[in-house]
Order: sequence, then structure tokens, then C-alpha cells
Amino acid sequence: MIIIIAIASLLIIVFIVGSISLSKRFHQQVKTLFSLSQNISASTFSYPQLAGLPAPVQRYFKHVLKEGQAYVSYVSLKHDGQFKTGLDKGWIDIKGEQYFTAQKPGFIWKGTTSMFTARDMYIADEGRLVVLLFNVFKVADSKGANFNEGELQRWLGENVWFPTNLLPGEHISWTAINDSAAQLSFSYKGIAFAYRVSFNAADEIATMETTRFMEAGIRETWIIRLNDYKNFNGILVPTVCEVLWRLKKGDYPYARFHVREIMYDEPNYFKASK
Repeated sequence: MIIIIAIASLLIIVFIVGSISLSKRFHQQVKTLFSLSQNISASTFSYPQLAGLPAPVQRYFKHVLKEGQAYVSYVSLKHDGQFKTGLDKGWIDIKGEQYFTAQKPGFIWKGTTSMFTARDMYIADEGRLVVLLFNVFKVADSKGANFNEGELQRWLGENVWFPTNLLPGEHISWTAINDSAAQLSFSYKGIAFAYRVSFNAADEIATMETTRFMEAGIRETWIIRLNDYKNFNGILVPTVCEVLWRLKKGDYPYARFHVREIMYDEPNYFKASK
């Protein structure tokens, strides 16, 4: 019995130390992320910027932004929801916090479940996914060219939470498809891809579709579904997000997130994360 108690106590200590260590690393990565990007809030949105854009894109920006809206530089976001660790697995509850930079593409997300903690990121032009079991045992550490592209795709798709960054610029352009869809093209440091963006009757982005590496060398259709738009600091953004793979055998959703908090242009952690 003494040996069992000693082993249990040791495991508890290991888990506590692992959790503290993970928190410190995460906070340092957030600091690094914010330090690499510039403040662009001196720039403001105006309707003349929309001239020449596809009609549904113009309607979208007029709907979600207000005249004179300052460009968002930094974003801090919290969500809850459900997640699947594999397409054939069941749903599990998850809580997440995420930090974005606008001027220099970048983000870091930490998702926490009862068993694992995942950190998905694009920092200093490098993508990476790290998964820890019980905050201690590393079960995945993925990076490389495919992840660089994939994490950039995630970052751009989630620009819907700071839509001033979807306005045409050095890396972004829009082309017409029809009255309810347009192509969003992106190019950055040798990586280029495009989303097919569909808009609903309320002039909100409803879906974003592209192809993404699901396995090494294999691209599949990747879709983001967005709804339940709400106002945060004068900007209309979706608060419900579903992410799925569209395969030959059907659609396979694996993430359903509900955004609970958004903080703009305060490059710091949420108070609860300190």
C-alpha cells in the first residue's frame, strides 16, 4: 500500500510539474508571437476600398464593418465546444484559447480536454502541432512544409474573427464566382492557395472551402462552416464554427467550436490564463 501511495504521489507531482511547464512554454510562445508583428490600427476601413470587389464581398464588408473601423492588429479568443481525435472517434469536450497577429501572419492555439493538450501554431513563418497526453507525454510533434501551408490556411480561414485582415492587400485578392460566392486568394513567402467563400442571405460568410494536406502528399477538401454572428467591439463575427473534411465517402466534421470571448488589440493573455 505504501508503494502504491508513493507511486500515485509521484505521478501527481509529475502531472503538476508538466502542467506548469506547459503553461510557461505557452505563455512564452504567445509573447514571441505578438513581438513579431506590428500594430496597424492607424489604418482604417472606408467604403471606397471596396470598389471593384465582387458584389457579395462588398456586401459582406459593409455588413460586418463600420466606416472608419480601425484595422485589427492583435486578437485574443476563447472558445469551448467539441472535438474528435480521429474521424472514427467520438466527440469529446474541449476548451481553447487562441492568439492571432494580423500584420505578420501568425497564431497559436491551445486546446485542452480531460486527457490531452494540443498546441497548434504558425509562428515566425513555421507551422507546428504538438499534442501532449496529461500535459506530460508527447504523442505528436508535427512540422515541415505541409504544416507550414496547413497552418497558414487555418490562420486565413480564421481571419473571419478580424475581417479587416480580409480586405484586399499585399497578400490577399478577391475574384468573382457568382452573386453568392467569391474566390479568396492568398500568397505569402512562396505559399499560395485559395478559398471558395460562400455568403448567406444576411451577407455573412457561411462557408470557406479549400484543399489541405490531410496526410503526407495527399490533399483533401477542407471546409469551415460559420454562423451565429455577433457584435464584438463594433465588428460582426461568427461565434459558431464547424470544421470538416469532405472525402469521397462523405463529410467528416471533427471540430465544433463556440466562441465565448474576443479581445482586440491587447497583445496579452486573458486574465484567467495568467
